[in-house]
Amino acid sequence: MKLSVIVPAYNEEKLLGACLADAREALALCAGPDLAWEIIVCDNASSDSTARIAREAGAKVVFEPLRRISVARDTGAAAASGDWLLFIDADSRLSARTLEAVLRAMRSARFAGGGCLIDFDRKPWWGALLLGAWNLLSRTLRLAAGSLVFCRADAFRESGGFPPELAAGEELGLSKALKAWGRARGLGFTVLSETRHSSSGRKFHLYSFPEMLAIGLRLALSPSRGMRDTRVNRQLYDGRR
Repeated sequence: MKLSVIVPAYNEEKLLGACLADAREALALCAGPDLAWEIIVCDNASSDSTARIAREAGAKVVFEPLRRISVARDTGAAAASGDWLLFIDADSRLSARTLEAVLRAMRSARFAGGGCLIDFDRKPWWGALLLGAWNLLSRTLRLAAGSLVFCRADAFRESGGFPPELAAGEELGLSKALKAWGRARGLGFTVLSETRHSSSGRKFHLYSFPEMLAIGLRLALSPSRGMRDTRVNRQLYDGRR
């Protein structure tokens, strides 16, 4: 089995190094003789040292000029040679415990893909409430969070990958597509609950509560329109890091 770890990154020079170091450590601890792996960073038109840091860390670097997270994820996947794909965010920290749980799910041959419950390293009280609500929704409806998604490579390609038109919520579109692909083949879609994948809680501190609320309401009141909203995309790429 070969695993491709794919990291989309826009102006992530502050956190990318730690993300890649943790991923390499987890892979070294968990990879047995039956597992080959690669790390791919998709530089999403960064204006900082993201690409250089990725190369120095030993990652394969590909470039995506269109600043849209769904497209960056798909571009990274197009360069992958693994049987399985694991997408993690550049501000997240992959632990050996989480990777071991992911590998168990892959080796079980029961799933087309899946996700994991998540956590943030720093969060205000209202952030903790939102996190709890999301994890409940994720586990109940079997929806992967964007900070960690894994799937069979053939399932990813045959189901269309991340919907490229979406500025946000692309992981929900992929979750739905993978469920349908797996259902037709007797395979499930899982959300791992025995561990949590940790990401940076920086958005809770870089953006005000009214800004976060406006985005949340836009997505909640009209999910389909909100996930295509250019204002959501502008917030993701406004340079605050």
